[in-house]
Amino acid sequence: MPRTPFMPAHEALQALDSRYVDVAALPWKPTPTPGIDMKVLMEDPDTGLLTALFRWAPGTALDLHEHVEIEQSFLLEGSLVDDEGEVRAGNYVWRPRGNRHVARSPNGALVLTFFLKPNRFLAGAAAGQELK
Repeated sequence: MPRTPFMPAHEALQALDSRYVDVAALPWKPTPTPGIDMKVLMEDPDTGLLTALFRWAPGTALDLHEHVEIEQSFLLEGSLVDDEGEVRAGNYVWRPRGNRHVARSPNGALVLTFFLKPNRFLAGAAAGQELK
């Protein structure tokens, strides 16, 4: 069932009630990639669906990975770069299923990202794992 971790008030809600999320109250959680932290806004562990804020420290790179399903990202601050181009604050990029790339943030970024399924990492410490 979809949920927002660290929002105890949500436990008392009925199945069809709206979930109002106090994003500032959510903790930043480290990801397996040093320099990238996340706040999970909504997740469904059964399907892999995830909406999250990602905070990238300047100079961070995300190892080669494959998008198992469509991924959508809206840049709130900073920029992300790969071999295909750059997305900057106020702009949006989506990647089709099967897209593979190494993402970098030379100056840092704050990104709102929507996953239908977790990424599959092809290189680095997370190779072979499915991680968001």
